[in-house]
Amino acid sequence: MNLRKHLREKPESHASALNDILFILLLFFLIISTLANPNVIKLSIPSAKSDTKAKQTVVVSITPEQQFFVGTQATSADSLAGTINAIVVKSQDAEPTVVINADKQAQAESIVTVMKAAKSLNLKTVLAVDNEGK
Repeated sequence: MNLRKHLREKPESHASALNDILFILLLFFLIISTLANPNVIKLSIPSAKSDTKAKQTVVVSITPEQQFFVGTQATSADSLAGTINAIVVKSQDAEPTVVINADKQAQAESIVTVMKAAKSLNLKTVLAVDNEGK
């Protein structure tokens, strides 16, 4: 005589809570991955809506051909700091400011060259922007 009880039901695991956990983990990793990658952040070109102006002690212009002009005088990148210093000494301002007026096609390297020259002279730099936001 076979007295064993036959179980016809197979054991099942309930996975209803697993979907919630996986969704939360997916959301967590998506948020963390966007914070970890700085290339995801979109940047826009600066524009100004107000008319705030700094006192323009020295104006350095950069053409699309990467030529430097201090005021209206053409200057090479090597003699940029000396030319800026000569104008600052003549003006004798309490807080001299270098205004960088760069063309849209001016390379960032050229702008950084002007900023380094101003920093070596302990001058404040301001980048001129389009006030119409074009």
